[in-house]
Amino acid sequence: MKTFKSVLVLLSLVIMISCGPSDKKTVEKLEKNIGLQMYSLRDDINNDAVGVDSIIKVIGEMGYKYVEAASYFDGLIYGMPPETFKEKVEAAGLISLSCHVRQDITDNMDEVWAWWDKCIATHKAAGMKYIVQPSMPTPETVEGLQAYCDYFNQVAEKCKAAGLEFGYHNHAYEFEKVYDDGTVMYDYMIQHMDKVFFELDIYWCQKGGRLATELFTQYPGRFTFLHVKDEAELGQSGYMNFEDIFNNIDKSGAKYLIVEVERYNVPPVESVKQSLDYLNNAEFVKITKN
Repeated sequence: MKTFKSVLVLLSLVIMISCGPSDKKTVEKLEKNIGLQMYSLRDDINNDAVGVDSIIKVIGEMGYKYVEAASYFDGLIYGMPPETFKEKVEAAGLISLSCHVRQDITDNMDEVWAWWDKCIATHKAAGMKYIVQPSMPTPETVEGLQAYCDYFNQVAEKCKAAGLEFGYHNHAYEFEKVYDDGTVMYDYMIQHMDKVFFELDIYWCQKGGRLATELFTQYPGRFTFLHVKDEAELGQSGYMNFEDIFNNIDKSGAKYLIVEVERYNVPPVESVKQSLDYLNNAEFVKITKN
């Protein structure tokens, strides 16, 4: 355990030095508005020898600008009160932007709405601007899907009343599910969830048979967040055409780029650093500030 901690601390120092203000070119690159989905470092966060506090610091030292959390339960974010989470994130030079949470329709909707009231209050206290549902059941009928669209629109209204925005994050199945009348699940959702923003996972939509650039053109301005993802570290597999995606990004409406790494060819901390370096070094990824 001690050895692992020492390696992590050493990596942090190397990152800090490599991102030092004496390197003007590096400083300019780090002005790019790029965040990290903390799920990318889930194994280290859940490792008692490392933990969430150390990982938050490392994310900030890498040069990421904000974080999207992925652990909410009963008023706590990564097991801590929202104010504490906000304090730790800001101390690392980061913005507490958003969190993935999931609450589906149940037979007891009074409990569901009470759950959302607590969830919204928690994330507002954490200083977040956005809440995102990362997945949902696959309704068997269009009528069932419409019920979810109505539900998510209501959630978005509750979030808006508290000064937050509510979004939905896709996987591949929303593009793969086609109903008897030819309706594609994702298209129906985006057409009937007018109060909800969409966090487009550009990797999963491609796995589902649709290119992100096609969606940008078909539904301009609907994708407030982009999850930037590849087979593993960004730009190394050849599967994703990031240059084409970023050359057409203006159509998307994207305000935030969020790196997410789910599989790795190197240790996770190194993997997310390589992914950030790829975006910072890519001329087609423009410098943005929100």
